[in-house]
Amino acid sequence: MKKTSVYTALIISLLTTPACEKDFEEINRNPFYPTQTDIGPLFNTVVNSLRLGWNEQFYMHNETLYGLTQQAALTAATFQNINIGAEEAWSSYYRALAHIREIERRLDEMDTEPEALDNARAMVKILLAYKTFRLTDLFGDIPFFDAGRGFESLDYARPKFDAQEEIYKHLMEELEWAAGHINTAPGATTPSGTPYVSFGDFDNLFNGDMLLWKRFANALRLRHAMRMVEKDPAYATPIIQDILENNQPLIREGEDVLMSPAAQDWRNESVNWSFREHNKLRMGTTVWNLLSSSNDTGGSGIYDPRAYIFFETNNANEWAAFPQIPEPGTPPSGGIPYQPHRDVNYSAKGASNIYSPFNYYLIRDERDIPEVILTAAEVHFLKAEAYLRGLGVGMDAGEAEGEYTLGVAASIQFWQNVMLNCGIWANKSPILTQGEIFAVTNHPRVSIFTTDKKLEFIYAQRWLDAFRQPWEAYALARRTGMTPREGPPLAHFRFPYPPSEAENNSVNWAAQVSKMVEDSERVKVWWTP
Repeated sequence: MKKTSVYTALIISLLTTPACEKDFEEINRNPFYPTQTDIGPLFNTVVNSLRLGWNEQFYMHNETLYGLTQQAALTAATFQNINIGAEEAWSSYYRALAHIREIERRLDEMDTEPEALDNARAMVKILLAYKTFRLTDLFGDIPFFDAGRGFESLDYARPKFDAQEEIYKHLMEELEWAAGHINTAPGATTPSGTPYVSFGDFDNLFNGDMLLWKRFANALRLRHAMRMVEKDPAYATPIIQDILENNQPLIREGEDVLMSPAAQDWRNESVNWSFREHNKLRMGTTVWNLLSSSNDTGGSGIYDPRAYIFFETNNANEWAAFPQIPEPGTPPSGGIPYQPHRDVNYSAKGASNIYSPFNYYLIRDERDIPEVILTAAEVHFLKAEAYLRGLGVGMDAGEAEGEYTLGVAASIQFWQNVMLNCGIWANKSPILTQGEIFAVTNHPRVSIFTTDKKLEFIYAQRWLDAFRQPWEAYALARRTGMTPREGPPLAHFRFPYPPSEAENNSVNWAAQVSKMVEDSERVKVWWTP
């Protein structure tokens, strides 16, 4: 007991005493050593911040984005408290940004060969880019260049808003640097023999696989170059050209970027909470028409196996879509399809559940269903669009058709694997072979070879693949105006800033709102045509 107390006191002393130069050169040299592991956990905290927030899902996704994108139908608008979700997304980002700035500061202070830090710096830049793209795509201009630096000086306590265009182009340059400086060789050393610094076990996104980090960086470059190509083709097109013509490594099948509870040792309790407490989302007619060739309630018209993974039958065991644009008098949908009592009484969805809900297991599982960041299917669809439109490469309908077909197949396989790997999924639909999957791509409503609306087909399938990424479908709908849709065009282009920003950063917030004229959903973000 005495020996344990001495060790405990020594550890506390080392952790609480400021580091000095004398006698502690080795401790200060590399903070990834067990003697000082503060940067590793900080990095892990940033990775963990990629998880979706509870209120973000409830208010921004379920209450707003699923209806806007028409990936599902909102059967009643009950809560309308979007600010709660916006506050969570906003505050989560800026907490992570402060951690990222601190990691960057400590890397700058490390006493080692600069090149040996390239991999670690690249990983931080990639996470910063992904998180910042997500926030700025939702809100438009945001505080960025001076944000997250409050620990450096009080001058940064209330950062100014930066133009989304400037943020985008800075992040694209950072991603290019990251992809170009990552050394993918295991156990790599610099030319002088210095080992590359690694986050080791604290990288629970790719587990230290630097080639996957490089692929992720390039995939983000492709995604966001395509997003800005309508607004600034002179800037975006060379990026697309570099990636495709130079065959830069991209995310492939089986390498999908995911937040996986089982692999990362966390429980995803938020997704089921957001559905069961909200309880207003059902399958809509827009997505149903992309999964089935008829309205037969027995499901005889279903040609896409993702229908069985995304949705399920109503309480009467019938496939029934809620009208995307309901007529007055359309009966509402009630019931209890998302309540956990179905763990033991699966068929009890409630008599008033008259429309098809989301598949219970897809939103009930807490360990095996991942949160999706970027799929190999999306990469195929991005490449298909580039080839079809001649963006950065010569127009090539054959290449576009091939990439599109591979994208559909990759999406079906991905979602089939999600179902297969879910331990609690009791009534799994039949598993399709590769041949049967490619047969789906030949269905008249899917095949790109037999349509003169090839671009619409590409957008539709990318929209469908993003079923659990409504923020990505939202971006695609705003950029193209060509995603599956019933009724008038989308007129919602961003989320208003959360009230806390007006309260805590009032001068800069007021200047930003004055620049925009109004802080509303009608104001387009920079890259929107």
